[in-house]
Amino acid sequence: MTTADIMFAPTANRAIDHEYDARTVLWALLGAIAIHLAVAFLLALWGGVLSPGLPIEEKPAELTLVDLSQTRLVPKNPAFIETDESKKSIETPKEKTFESNANSVAASELPAAGGAPVPSQTGKDRPFVDLETHPYSLQMNGTQPQSAAASQENPKPSTMPQPTPQPAPLTAAEQFAMLTARPTPLTQPSSAAASIQSAYRPMKERTRISGSITNHGISSVNALGTPLGRYEKILKDAIGSRWYAYVDRKRDLINIGTLQLRFFIDRSGRIKDLKITENTSNEAFANVCLQSVLEAKLPPIPDDLANTLPPEGLEVEGMSFIIYPN
Repeated sequence: MTTADIMFAPTANRAIDHEYDARTVLWALLGAIAIHLAVAFLLALWGGVLSPGLPIEEKPAELTLVDLSQTRLVPKNPAFIETDESKKSIETPKEKTFESNANSVAASELPAAGGAPVPSQTGKDRPFVDLETHPYSLQMNGTQPQSAAASQENPKPSTMPQPTPQPAPLTAAEQFAMLTARPTPLTQPSSAAASIQSAYRPMKERTRISGSITNHGISSVNALGTPLGRYEKILKDAIGSRWYAYVDRKRDLINIGTLQLRFFIDRSGRIKDLKITENTSNEAFANVCLQSVLEAKLPPIPDDLANTLPPEGLEVEGMSFIIYPN
């Protein structure tokens, strides 16, 4: 019995060892398969990153035609250019290139030398388009008070020339007071002197232009007189006549530069929401420009123009005031 027991013991151990070897081989096989799958996945991923992708087939461009014949298009207002009295035309221009206070027909003093719809002419390099040169004139230019005229006709003789008194230098407080002082409002012309209002003209200097107009004649453009153009002329005259007067009063305090304003005009002609959008000059120049606009007396906007405007009124954007160095 004891010997049999001893003989059966090695047989059982061999069976256990065989079962353990089988599990080991199975796990080793599964591990090898997992490793191979992982290596294959990494190789596929690495190859996809480095290898260039297949080119995407481009589809031919499609062109869609839309019928706009029934669509209401709101045209943008053309640029404004002032028409001088000497260039007004009864004839309506065939090409309505500009908007203006009156009709004018395009002509050029020089042959066409460019592509712009303006005449070719010599002049100065300026940001505006001026077709003529003349100094500015205010409403009251050419008229003098009775007392001043009489004193010039019968001047009193002087025995000895009197030296001109030299003004005392201004203190810092006086300079600040002059800078911030409100200009004295200009008096409005009466109805009897309405003809004096038309005597105002802004200063203009011929601008150097290379245009495409071939019709020979005094420099002018194709412009159509419209309600908006006529009201814009009234606006520029009302502001400009004050601006030149105020600039003369404070010329010693003003620096060269440019100032631009933005504001609205309601139906009654009142200016509102006045803002400075650019100023390369100084505060004195800004005060002059703001005062010129705020004191402008404008008539109500005509109904034929007001009915085409948004509720806030006529927007005036980018009105520029410039002091040139020469």
